[in-house]
Amino acid sequence: MVRSFLRGLVYGPLAVQLRRFVTVGLVASAVQMALLWLFVDVGEMNYLLGATISIEFTIVLSYVLNNAWTFRTSRNSGRIEYLSGLLKTNLVRGTAIPIQLAILFALVEWGDLMYLIANAVAIFLSGLYRYVLDARWTWGDT
Repeated sequence: MVRSFLRGLVYGPLAVQLRRFVTVGLVASAVQMALLWLFVDVGEMNYLLGATISIEFTIVLSYVLNNAWTFRTSRNSGRIEYLSGLLKTNLVRGTAIPIQLAILFALVEWGDLMYLIANAVAIFLSGLYRYVLDARWTWGDT
């Protein structure tokens, strides 16, 4: 059963969508990491505040890219639908912010990891949560 599920993720109907979601996530993660570095190392901002701001920026970026490419068959196209989808993804990803920040904090403060490495781990760990909720609610895929 687990094997079948994993095979479906690689070869099944959701495989293309999942690969696109991961690609958009990698682009957004790179932008988030660059912004975080700028806020913390250049702007001398607290890493948790910098992470919060950079996360919100990439929420909007991810929505635009995912709507145009990942979920193009169920894309939010009209103005009201588009703005509604943006609000939904903000709610979905907004609920992931405490998860990501908690992991970031724990890895930096207790795990003694550099904040950029800890943030990369936090992004990865909260990614599945974001995918499932966005796919089912923001774009209405099943």
